[in-house]
This record gives sequence, structure tokens and C-alpha cells, in this order.
Amino acid sequence: MSVNRRTPSSRTRSGSHGPSSRASAPVRRSQAERRQQTRQALLDAALDQLDEGASFDRLSLRRVTRAAGVAPAAFYRYFASMDELGLALVEESVRTLRAMLREAREGGASPERVIERSVAILLAYVRDHRRHFAFLALARSSGNAVLRHTLRNEIRLFASELATDLARFPVLREWTTDDLLMLAGLYVDTMIAAIDSMLDAAASGVPSEGPTPEAEAEIASVTERRLRLIALAIPHWRSGVHASSAA
Repeated sequence: MSVNRRTPSSRTRSGSHGPSSRASAPVRRSQAERRQQTRQALLDAALDQLDEGASFDRLSLRRVTRAAGVAPAAFYRYFASMDELGLALVEESVRTLRAMLREAREGGASPERVIERSVAILLAYVRDHRRHFAFLALARSSGNAVLRHTLRNEIRLFASELATDLARFPVLREWTTDDLLMLAGLYVDTMIAAIDSMLDAAASGVPSEGPTPEAEAEIASVTERRLRLIALAIPHWRSGVHASSAA
């Protein structure tokens, strides 16, 4: 009696169940994923153009779409205007700032090392996300009032989040909201100064190369000293008392 058996090779050649057909199946992205990829390509192209020395005020739609490989008319499927693209860049860049703050907050460093660790995280973020920080520096002095106003509000919100974090320290629990915001503002101003120093200290004048190790070490040292000076004043500050009568 004969038995009709299918060999392993015949099962593979059937095509519907063989492992090779599964492995070679193309990965299909959804329409939403494709749209997000194109939108991000436009944002990255704008950062690339700014990185090459263009100012945002003079950045043209055609220049951005050409760099992103997108037809100019397609730009409006993602942004209503170049101003809206700029606002999206502000949002994306500030998100990097918040991620930095979150990492510093979750580090669990001892009080003695919190400043040193925070500065190390700050400088590492500037190295790894230099274009975002360079855009924030550009937007602060931009002739575009919409960008400047939006960035000021975002930095104010960032300082407010930092003030909430500071309020968890025992020495600051009795401080007023106004004084906590003032302290957070001092820290944010010091951080911005460190960021600007990192951006300005590019090796051989090439921004993408970043500062030399020696220059970065000096920036870290100066930033730590500034933060420690602020911290030294904290125990002597009488929160809620006007500065003129606090002495």
C-alpha cells in the first residue's frame, strides 16, 4: 500500500507556510507612521540648514523641503507655515531639556554630589543633542517674535518644574513659591550660560565637533562653582522676607 507523503522540501515550496516567505515579507508602515517620518524629516532638515549657518528668519520653505526630499506643496500637509515648523522645533528642543531634568531628578545622587552629577548630565545632553540646544540659543535671539515669546514661556514652565523639584529638599520646604521660582531661575540661568559656553567652545571652530576635553572640563568647573555659590546662600535666605529687610 502506498502512502502519499509530502516531503519537507515540498512543504517549503508551497510558499504560504515556509519560513523563508515570512522572513522576506516587507515591513509595511502605516499611513500615520509614514506621515510622522516625513514630518520628522522636515524638522531634521531645518536643523541641518540652521547647523550650516542659516538663520531661521531667512530659512526658506523650498530650502527645507529640498533638503528633506519633499515636494514644496507637500510641506503644508504637516505645517501651516514656517513659523509653525519653528514652534515644533521649540517644542522638540524643550522636550530634550525636560528629559535632562528628569534624568538628573531620578539619579539618586547624594546631596554632596548632586551638583557634580547634574552638571555632568547637562554637558552630556549638550554633546548628544547639540542641534537642539543650538536651536534654542538661536531662537532666544531670533528676530521672529513668535519664536522668542514661545521659548520664553517654555523656559518659564521649565523653571516652574524645577521649582517643584527643589521644594522637595528639606531645607526648602518652608520657602514661598515666589522664592522657589527665583531660586529655580538662578539655576536655569546658570544652565543656559553653560550651554552657551559649550556651543561657543567648538573645537577648531567646527560646531559639530564640540569643545575639546580641556575646554569642557573648564566649563564644568565654572558651572559647578556657580551652582555651589548659589547653594551656599540658601541656608541664609529668609524666605518671604523682602530683600531690603533680609540683611
